[in-house]
Amino acid sequence: MRPLLIAVHLLLVLAMPVVMVGLVNRTKSWWGGRRGPPITQLAWDLLRLLRKRPVVSQVTTPLFKAGAWVVLAASLLAAMIAPMLGPLAPLQFGRDFIVFAYTLGLARLGLMLSALDTGSPFEGMGSAREASFTAFIEPALFLLVGTAAVVTGQASLADLVGRLAYHDAYAWLVLPVLAVLFVLLQAEAARVPVDDPLTHLELTMVHEVMVLDHSGPELAAMQYAAAVKLTLYAGLIATLLNPFDLLRQPLPAVAAAVALMMGVAVAQGCVESLVARLRMKRVPQYLLLATAVAAAALLAAGAMARAA
Repeated sequence: MRPLLIAVHLLLVLAMPVVMVGLVNRTKSWWGGRRGPPITQLAWDLLRLLRKRPVVSQVTTPLFKAGAWVVLAASLLAAMIAPMLGPLAPLQFGRDFIVFAYTLGLARLGLMLSALDTGSPFEGMGSAREASFTAFIEPALFLLVGTAAVVTGQASLADLVGRLAYHDAYAWLVLPVLAVLFVLLQAEAARVPVDDPLTHLELTMVHEVMVLDHSGPELAAMQYAAAVKLTLYAGLIATLLNPFDLLRQPLPAVAAAVALMMGVAVAQGCVESLVARLRMKRVPQYLLLATAVAAAALLAAGAMARAA
């Protein structure tokens, strides 16, 4: 059963990014009174980009092209560690959450270095913004992990998230953890209100400004990597909310996981339709609020553990 579930996880990692982005866009179209693009539009866009010949500036080094594939490889590796169906992941070992966090950090580093390699001050501006936001993302993630570790006593990310629901603290802990994960999803996947993947206004661009010089297969890798990060955080949320035991009820658990991930995409689409992108100076405050919520959850979990 375990190999089959791992195969399902791999299939979700490859296929769900297309569905997730499609659902976000269709939800936004629905709010705008339009039919919108098909759910699989991202797949057709990626195929179109893969057939194009990239145009590369003469001032760049091989680092520019390699950066896109580093971003994609690191995002896929992180998705192998993140649980989506329950307390199970293809790559699962003690303290794997450290590898998860810094694999995502490697993806951000590859993105920033490839942008800086162009020598453009415009892309350097986007890289500086990305680096500053990272300073608020990683503490929130580790504080969440610490909270789950205090409650569950587990060592792997899949067990930390997947087994949290079996403890008494889940009832009061689930809402703050969900809120922080949703903010991390928006920050990592460059979504509203932290970033807007559709903007071309210089003063507000973050992720998009760093991929302006990419084209063809490299741009496809960047776009797919962003969708993968959207999917893996949605998978963490789905694992936290999944009411079924993966090993005892595999079919309902898989179905519930897929439905919950799609629900996260619809929720993000509603956010992007109803909420404006934050002003640049407000983004660190928004991310810092998520860090503060995660810290409060950790303190509460620690107090509860000492009282027990």
